[in-house]
Amino acid sequence: MFRASLLYLSQATWARRLVTDWRFARRAASRFIAGDTLEEALETIRTLNDEGMFVTVDHLGENVFTAEEAISAADYYLKSLPRFEEAGVKASISVKITQMGLNIDFNLCLDNMQRIALRAAEFGIMVRIDIEDSPVVDRTWQIYRTLRAEGVTNVGLAIQSYLYRSEEDALALVNEGAHFRLCKGAYKEPADVAFPHKADVDANFDRLTKILIDAALVDSIVSTSKVPPVTAIATHDIKRIDFARDYAKKVGLLKGALEFQMLLGIREDLQQSLIDEGYPVRIYVPHGTEWYPYFTRRMAERPANLWFFLSNFFRG
Repeated sequence: MFRASLLYLSQATWARRLVTDWRFARRAASRFIAGDTLEEALETIRTLNDEGMFVTVDHLGENVFTAEEAISAADYYLKSLPRFEEAGVKASISVKITQMGLNIDFNLCLDNMQRIALRAAEFGIMVRIDIEDSPVVDRTWQIYRTLRAEGVTNVGLAIQSYLYRSEEDALALVNEGAHFRLCKGAYKEPADVAFPHKADVDANFDRLTKILIDAALVDSIVSTSKVPPVTAIATHDIKRIDFARDYAKKVGLLKGALEFQMLLGIREDLQQSLIDEGYPVRIYVPHGTEWYPYFTRRMAERPANLWFFLSNFFRG
Protein backbone atom coordinates (compact mmCIF):
# COMPACT_ATOMS: atom_id res chain seq x y z
CA MET A 1 0.00 0.00 0.00
CA PHE A 2 2.84 2.37 0.91
CA ARG A 3 4.68 1.71 -2.36
CA ALA A 4 1.49 1.89 -4.42
CA SER A 5 0.58 5.25 -2.88
CA LEU A 6 3.95 6.77 -3.73
CA LEU A 7 3.84 5.40 -7.27
CA TYR A 8 0.40 6.95 -7.69
CA LEU A 9 1.77 10.28 -6.47
CA SER A 10 4.65 10.04 -8.96
CA GLN A 11 2.07 10.45 -11.75
CA ALA A 12 -0.25 12.92 -10.00
CA THR A 13 -0.10 16.42 -11.48
CA TRP A 14 -1.34 18.08 -8.30
CA ALA A 15 1.33 16.33 -6.21
CA ARG A 16 4.05 17.23 -8.70
CA ARG A 17 3.06 20.89 -8.54
CA LEU A 18 2.97 20.88 -4.75
CA VAL A 19 6.31 19.14 -4.25
CA THR A 20 8.32 20.88 -6.97
CA ASP A 21 7.30 24.27 -5.59
CA TRP A 22 8.54 23.22 -2.15
CA ARG A 23 12.11 24.39 -1.63
CA PHE A 24 12.89 21.73 0.96
CA ALA A 25 11.84 18.92 -1.39
CA ARG A 26 14.15 20.20 -4.10
CA ARG A 27 17.01 20.33 -1.60
CA ALA A 28 16.29 16.77 -0.46
CA ALA A 29 16.12 15.55 -4.06
CA SER A 30 19.59 16.94 -4.73
CA ARG A 31 21.06 13.86 -3.08
CA PHE A 32 19.74 11.79 -5.99
CA ILE A 33 19.83 14.38 -8.81
CA ALA A 34 23.05 15.87 -10.25
CA GLY A 35 21.62 19.36 -10.70
CA ASP A 36 19.40 21.01 -13.27
CA THR A 37 22.02 21.52 -15.99
CA LEU A 38 24.54 19.47 -17.93
CA GLU A 39 27.39 21.53 -16.49
CA GLU A 40 26.32 20.56 -12.98
CA ALA A 41 26.06 16.92 -14.03
CA LEU A 42 29.55 17.02 -15.55
CA GLU A 43 31.00 17.98 -12.17
CA THR A 44 29.31 14.98 -10.57
CA ILE A 45 30.49 12.69 -13.38
CA ARG A 46 34.06 13.93 -13.00
CA THR A 47 34.00 13.25 -9.27
CA LEU A 48 32.66 9.74 -9.79
CA ASN A 49 35.23 9.02 -12.52
CA ASP A 50 37.98 10.20 -10.16
CA GLU A 51 36.67 7.73 -7.56
CA GLY A 52 37.01 4.90 -10.08
CA MET A 53 33.38 4.64 -11.13
CA PHE A 54 31.79 4.45 -14.55
CA VAL A 55 28.70 6.54 -15.26
CA THR A 56 25.54 6.49 -17.32
CA VAL A 57 23.83 9.86 -17.76
CA ASP A 58 20.09 10.45 -17.92
CA HIS A 59 18.44 13.75 -18.81
CA LEU A 60 15.25 13.54 -16.78
CA GLY A 61 11.93 13.59 -18.57
CA GLU A 62 9.26 11.21 -19.87
CA ASN A 63 5.88 11.15 -21.59
CA VAL A 64 6.23 14.34 -23.58
CA PHE A 65 3.07 15.66 -25.25
CA THR A 66 4.30 17.37 -28.43
CA ALA A 67 6.67 16.61 -31.28
CA GLU A 68 8.55 19.80 -30.46
CA GLU A 69 9.22 18.58 -26.92
CA ALA A 70 10.45 15.22 -28.21
CA ILE A 71 12.79 16.77 -30.77
CA SER A 72 14.10 19.18 -28.14
CA ALA A 73 14.79 16.27 -25.77
CA ALA A 74 16.76 14.44 -28.47
CA ASP A 75 18.65 17.60 -29.37
CA TYR A 76 19.70 17.95 -25.74
CA TYR A 77 21.45 14.57 -25.90
CA LEU A 78 23.05 15.46 -29.23
CA LYS A 79 24.52 18.61 -27.70
CA SER A 80 25.61 16.74 -24.57
CA LEU A 81 27.61 13.98 -26.28
CA PRO A 82 30.58 16.11 -27.41
CA ARG A 83 30.63 17.85 -24.03
CA PHE A 84 31.64 14.59 -22.35
CA GLU A 85 34.80 14.46 -24.42
CA GLU A 86 35.47 18.18 -24.07
CA ALA A 87 35.12 17.93 -20.29
CA GLY A 88 37.34 14.86 -20.12
CA VAL A 89 34.72 12.61 -18.52
CA LYS A 90 33.74 9.05 -19.35
CA ALA A 91 30.06 8.15 -19.54
CA SER A 92 27.40 6.28 -21.43
CA ILE A 93 23.83 7.59 -21.72
CA SER A 94 20.41 6.29 -20.75
CA VAL A 95 17.29 7.37 -22.64
CA LYS A 96 13.57 6.99 -21.96
CA ILE A 97 11.83 6.67 -25.28
CA THR A 98 8.55 8.18 -24.13
CA GLN A 99 10.69 11.31 -23.80
CA MET A 100 11.66 10.79 -27.44
CA GLY A 101 8.01 10.86 -28.55
CA LEU A 102 6.95 7.20 -28.47
CA ASN A 103 3.43 8.03 -27.34
CA ILE A 104 3.08 10.72 -30.02
CA ASP A 105 4.38 9.00 -33.15
CA PHE A 106 6.47 5.83 -33.52
CA ASN A 107 8.49 7.17 -36.46
CA LEU A 108 9.22 10.42 -34.65
CA CYS A 109 10.61 8.42 -31.74
CA LEU A 110 12.61 6.16 -34.05
CA ASP A 111 14.11 9.14 -35.86
CA ASN A 112 15.14 10.73 -32.56
CA MET A 113 16.73 7.49 -31.36
CA GLN A 114 18.56 7.03 -34.66
CA ARG A 115 20.00 10.53 -34.40
CA ILE A 116 21.15 9.96 -30.83
CA ALA A 117 22.62 6.49 -31.40
CA LEU A 118 24.52 7.43 -34.55
CA ARG A 119 25.96 10.56 -32.95
CA ALA A 120 26.90 8.60 -29.82
CA ALA A 121 28.67 6.01 -31.98
CA GLU A 122 30.99 8.74 -33.26
CA PHE A 123 32.26 9.10 -29.68
CA GLY A 124 32.22 5.39 -28.85
CA ILE A 125 29.38 5.92 -26.39
CA MET A 126 26.80 3.29 -25.45
CA VAL A 127 23.09 4.22 -25.50
CA ARG A 128 20.94 2.33 -23.02
CA ILE A 129 17.18 2.40 -23.59
CA ASP A 130 15.43 2.45 -20.24
CA ILE A 131 12.41 0.17 -19.95
CA GLU A 132 9.41 2.05 -18.61
CA ASP A 133 5.97 0.77 -17.61
CA SER A 134 4.48 -2.30 -19.29
CA PRO A 135 2.17 -0.55 -21.83
CA VAL A 136 5.23 0.70 -23.75
CA VAL A 137 7.49 -2.36 -23.48
CA ASP A 138 6.51 -3.95 -26.81
CA ARG A 139 7.00 -0.69 -28.70
CA THR A 140 10.30 -0.16 -26.90
CA TRP A 141 11.43 -3.52 -28.25
CA GLN A 142 10.26 -2.48 -31.72
CA ILE A 143 12.46 0.61 -31.56
CA TYR A 144 15.39 -1.47 -30.36
CA ARG A 145 14.89 -4.17 -33.02
CA THR A 146 14.63 -1.58 -35.78
CA LEU A 147 17.84 0.12 -34.70
CA ARG A 148 19.70 -3.18 -34.55
CA ALA A 149 18.37 -4.21 -37.97
CA GLU A 150 19.77 -0.96 -39.34
CA GLY A 151 23.22 -1.89 -38.04
CA VAL A 152 23.21 0.26 -34.91
CA THR A 153 25.30 -1.74 -32.43
CA ASN A 154 25.86 0.77 -29.62
CA VAL A 155 22.34 0.46 -28.24
CA GLY A 156 21.07 -1.75 -25.44
CA LEU A 157 18.01 -2.37 -23.29
CA ALA A 158 17.04 -2.83 -19.67
CA ILE A 159 15.15 -5.86 -18.36
CA GLN A 160 12.87 -5.67 -15.30
CA SER A 161 12.67 -8.75 -13.10
CA TYR A 162 9.15 -7.98 -11.91
CA LEU A 163 7.68 -8.63 -15.38
CA TYR A 164 6.64 -12.21 -16.16
CA ARG A 165 7.94 -11.83 -19.71
CA SER A 166 11.50 -10.94 -18.71
CA GLU A 167 13.03 -14.42 -18.74
CA GLU A 168 11.98 -14.89 -22.36
CA ASP A 169 13.24 -11.40 -23.20
CA ALA A 170 16.57 -12.00 -21.47
CA LEU A 171 17.15 -15.27 -23.32
CA ALA A 172 16.44 -13.55 -26.62
CA LEU A 173 18.97 -10.81 -25.87
CA VAL A 174 21.79 -13.06 -24.68
CA ASN A 175 21.34 -15.28 -27.73
CA GLU A 176 22.07 -12.17 -29.79
CA GLY A 177 25.06 -11.22 -27.65
CA ALA A 178 23.25 -7.99 -26.82
CA HIS A 179 23.92 -5.58 -23.99
CA PHE A 180 21.27 -5.16 -21.33
CA ARG A 181 20.88 -3.98 -17.77
CA LEU A 182 19.03 -6.13 -15.25
CA CYS A 183 16.94 -4.24 -12.70
CA LYS A 184 13.85 -4.99 -10.60
CA GLY A 185 11.42 -2.40 -11.99
CA ALA A 186 10.00 0.75 -10.45
CA TYR A 187 6.48 1.23 -11.81
CA LYS A 188 3.07 0.22 -10.49
CA GLU A 189 2.01 -2.78 -12.58
CA PRO A 190 -1.10 -5.01 -12.63
CA ALA A 191 -0.81 -8.58 -11.35
CA ASP A 192 -1.47 -10.03 -14.80
CA VAL A 193 1.84 -8.68 -16.16
CA ALA A 194 4.11 -8.47 -13.10
CA PHE A 195 4.89 -10.40 -9.94
CA PRO A 196 2.93 -8.73 -7.14
CA HIS A 197 5.16 -10.06 -4.33
CA LYS A 198 8.73 -8.97 -3.61
CA ALA A 199 9.91 -12.52 -2.95
CA ASP A 200 8.92 -13.54 -6.48
CA VAL A 201 10.56 -10.45 -7.99
CA ASP A 202 13.77 -11.30 -6.12
CA ALA A 203 13.69 -14.95 -7.15
CA ASN A 204 13.24 -13.96 -10.79
CA PHE A 205 16.07 -11.45 -10.46
CA ASP A 206 18.38 -14.28 -9.38
CA ARG A 207 17.22 -16.49 -12.28
CA LEU A 208 17.93 -13.68 -14.73
CA THR A 209 21.30 -13.03 -13.11
CA LYS A 210 22.30 -16.62 -13.83
CA ILE A 211 21.25 -16.20 -17.46
CA LEU A 212 23.40 -13.07 -17.75
CA ILE A 213 26.45 -14.59 -16.12
CA ASP A 214 26.23 -17.81 -18.12
CA ALA A 215 26.07 -15.73 -21.31
CA ALA A 216 29.13 -13.75 -20.27
CA LEU A 217 31.14 -16.96 -20.07
CA VAL A 218 30.42 -17.63 -23.75
CA ASP A 219 31.40 -14.28 -25.19
CA SER A 220 34.58 -12.27 -24.82
CA ILE A 221 33.55 -9.50 -22.43
CA VAL A 222 35.61 -6.39 -21.80
CA SER A 223 34.64 -3.72 -19.27
CA THR A 224 35.72 -0.31 -20.52
CA SER A 225 34.81 3.24 -19.71
CA LYS A 226 32.51 3.55 -22.72
CA VAL A 227 31.01 0.12 -23.42
CA PRO A 228 29.55 -1.73 -20.41
CA PRO A 229 29.89 -5.52 -20.17
CA VAL A 230 26.94 -7.76 -20.95
CA THR A 231 26.62 -8.68 -17.27
CA ALA A 232 25.18 -5.45 -15.85
CA ILE A 233 23.40 -6.02 -12.53
CA ALA A 234 21.49 -2.94 -11.36
CA THR A 235 20.43 -3.24 -7.72
CA HIS A 236 21.15 -1.99 -4.20
CA ASP A 237 19.83 -5.23 -2.69
CA ILE A 238 22.79 -6.84 -0.94
CA LYS A 239 21.21 -10.30 -1.16
CA ARG A 240 20.93 -10.00 -4.93
CA ILE A 241 24.50 -8.70 -5.12
CA ASP A 242 25.78 -11.55 -2.96
CA PHE A 243 23.97 -14.05 -5.17
CA ALA A 244 25.57 -12.57 -8.30
CA ARG A 245 29.04 -12.56 -6.76
CA ASP A 246 28.71 -16.11 -5.44
CA TYR A 247 27.37 -17.51 -8.70
CA ALA A 248 30.00 -15.70 -10.78
CA LYS A 249 32.73 -17.11 -8.56
CA LYS A 250 31.23 -20.60 -8.78
CA VAL A 251 31.21 -20.63 -12.58
CA GLY A 252 34.52 -18.80 -13.00
CA LEU A 253 33.46 -15.39 -14.31
CA LEU A 254 36.16 -12.81 -13.73
CA LYS A 255 35.31 -9.84 -11.51
CA GLY A 256 36.03 -7.42 -14.35
CA ALA A 257 33.19 -8.97 -16.37
CA LEU A 258 30.55 -8.47 -13.68
CA GLU A 259 29.42 -4.85 -13.50
CA PHE A 260 27.17 -3.58 -10.74
CA GLN A 261 25.05 -0.52 -11.45
CA MET A 262 23.56 1.76 -8.81
CA LEU A 263 21.77 5.07 -8.55
CA LEU A 264 23.40 8.33 -7.60
CA GLY A 265 23.18 8.97 -3.87
CA ILE A 266 22.06 5.48 -2.83
CA ARG A 267 24.27 3.02 -0.91
CA GLU A 268 27.48 4.91 -1.54
CA ASP A 269 29.18 2.67 1.04
CA LEU A 270 28.29 -0.39 -1.02
CA GLN A 271 29.42 1.27 -4.24
CA GLN A 272 32.87 1.86 -2.77
CA SER A 273 33.18 -1.59 -1.23
CA LEU A 274 32.45 -3.23 -4.60
CA ILE A 275 35.12 -1.11 -6.25
CA ASP A 276 37.57 -2.06 -3.50
CA GLU A 277 36.79 -5.73 -4.22
CA GLY A 278 37.68 -5.22 -7.90
CA TYR A 279 34.22 -5.05 -9.51
CA PRO A 280 33.30 -2.39 -12.07
CA VAL A 281 30.60 -0.06 -10.72
CA ARG A 282 28.49 2.22 -12.91
CA ILE A 283 26.43 5.02 -11.39
CA TYR A 284 23.17 6.20 -12.95
CA VAL A 285 23.43 10.01 -12.93
CA PRO A 286 20.14 11.83 -13.63
CA HIS A 287 19.94 15.57 -14.07
CA GLY A 288 17.41 18.13 -15.24
CA THR A 289 14.38 19.99 -14.01
CA GLU A 290 11.88 17.13 -14.49
CA TRP A 291 13.03 15.38 -11.33
CA TYR A 292 9.73 14.80 -9.52
CA PRO A 293 8.62 11.39 -10.98
CA TYR A 294 12.13 9.97 -10.65
CA PHE A 295 12.51 11.22 -7.07
CA THR A 296 9.12 9.86 -6.00
CA ARG A 297 9.87 6.41 -7.46
CA ARG A 298 13.09 6.34 -5.44
CA MET A 299 11.06 6.98 -2.30
CA ALA A 300 8.75 4.10 -3.25
CA GLU A 301 11.60 1.67 -3.91
CA ARG A 302 13.41 1.95 -0.60
CA PRO A 303 11.97 2.98 2.79
CA ALA A 304 15.47 4.20 3.70
CA ASN A 305 15.18 6.89 1.03
CA LEU A 306 11.88 8.10 2.47
CA TRP A 307 13.41 8.09 5.95
CA PHE A 308 16.27 10.24 4.65
CA PHE A 309 13.72 12.67 3.24
CA LEU A 310 11.65 12.85 6.43
CA SER A 311 14.61 13.05 8.81
CA ASN A 312 16.04 15.98 6.87
CA PHE A 313 12.63 17.65 6.97
CA PHE A 314 12.40 17.44 10.75
CA ARG A 315 15.97 18.69 11.11
CA GLY A 316 14.84 21.74 9.14
